[in-house]
Amino acid sequence: MRELDIAIAGCGPCGLASALLLRRAGHRVTLYERFDTPRPIGSGLMLQPTGLAVLAELGLSDAILAAGSRIDRLSGREGSRTVLDVRYSALRGRDAFGIGIHRASLFSILHDAVLAQDIAVHTDHFVTGSRPVGAGRSLCFAGREPSRAFDLVIDALGTRTPLAPPTGRDLAYGALWASLDWPPGGDFDPRALEQRYARANIMVGVLPVGTPPGSQTAQAAFFWSLRGDRLAAWRAAGLRAWKDEVLALWPACASLLSQIDDPDQLTFARYTHRTLRSPAEPALVHIGDAWHSASPQLGQGANMALLDAWALATGLAGVHDIDAGIARAVALRRRHVRVYQWLTALLTPVYQSDSRVLPMIRNRLVGPLSKRWPATVIQAAMVSGLVANPLRVLGLDRRR
Repeated sequence: MRELDIAIAGCGPCGLASALLLRRAGHRVTLYERFDTPRPIGSGLMLQPTGLAVLAELGLSDAILAAGSRIDRLSGREGSRTVLDVRYSALRGRDAFGIGIHRASLFSILHDAVLAQDIAVHTDHFVTGSRPVGAGRSLCFAGREPSRAFDLVIDALGTRTPLAPPTGRDLAYGALWASLDWPPGGDFDPRALEQRYARANIMVGVLPVGTPPGSQTAQAAFFWSLRGDRLAAWRAAGLRAWKDEVLALWPACASLLSQIDDPDQLTFARYTHRTLRSPAEPALVHIGDAWHSASPQLGQGANMALLDAWALATGLAGVHDIDAGIARAVALRRRHVRVYQWLTALLTPVYQSDSRVLPMIRNRLVGPLSKRWPATVIQAAMVSGLVANPLRVLGLDRRR
C-alpha cells in the first residue's frame, strides 16, 4: 500500500492504537480529539488475551503489566450459590490471564507512545460529520472550518459517533462506576473480578485496576448495576439508603463505601447494543464501538477495538487499493464481531434484566454445570475473547 494521509477521529484506545499501527506501517496520521486536553472517560476495564496480543505487538506489554492488575478468575455469587466461576487456567496450553486496568492508565500508555512517534494530535476539535472530497474525505467540526481532504478517515468516536447513521438500541440497564482505593485486608481477591447478584436486576462488582497515574495506591473499579430510568430515583433516595442496600448484599463493601460521600463520585454509564450493517463507506471506516457496541458483560469493548485497529492496519498492508484494504480488514473481523454481538445479546439479560426466570435458570442449572468440563473451557474462551479464533485469523496467535 502506498503512503496514505489518514485522519483518525477520537483519541480513545481504539484511535490511539490505530494511529500507532498505521504510523508504523509508514502512513501519515493525524488525530482529532474533542477535548482541550486528551483524557479518558470512565473507571476500569479488563484487557483480555485478545487486546493484550495487540498491545504486545506495539511493544507496550511491560507498561501494561506494571500499571494494571493481573486477573486469573471471574467469580459471581447470589447468596451462598456460586453462579459464575471462570478461570483462565482452563485454557490449557496458554499462559492466559486478564489485566484489570484503569482507563487512565491505558490511555496514558497509548498516548505517550503516540507523542513519542510525533503523531499530530489536534485537540478542541468536536467532530460533527464528514463529507466526500474527490476520492477522499474531510472532517467537519463545530465552530471550525472543515479539515483538508484525507485519503482515509477512521471513525473511532465510539457508540454515539456522529459519523455513522443511527442504529441499534439503548439497553435498559447501565451501571454506576467509581474508582476507589483498594481496601487493606483480605476482603477481596486482588486477582479476581468479583460480583454479587440479587436475581438479575441487582449486581455489585469489584475489579482491581492497579495504580493509575497520579495515584499513590492501588485502586478498585467499583460498580453497581442500575436501570437508566431509575437513576433519578436513586439520587432522590440518597446515599445512605443505597449504601444500606449494597451492604445487605455484600457486607465486605463497607471499606469501599466509606470512601463515597458524594453521589457525584459515581458516574453512570449507559450501554447500547448496535452493529452497523457495513462499517465501510467511501474513504471512511468505522471501527471499535463506532462499528459494534454491546453491554460490557463479557468485557470485550476495548479488546474488540484493539483487534479492529490491528485488522485495519493488516488489511491496508495487503493490497494497493484503499477500498480493497478496508474490505479485507472488515472480512478479517466480521465473524468474530458477529459471534460476540450475538453472545452479549444472549447473555446480558441473564445478569442485567428484570427477568425472574433467567436468574433462576442461571443459579440452578447454568451455575452448577459451569463448574464441569467442557463448560469450564467454553466459559474461559468466551470471557477471554478467544471464541472464533480471532488471534489466528489476524496472525496474532503466539500461544500467549
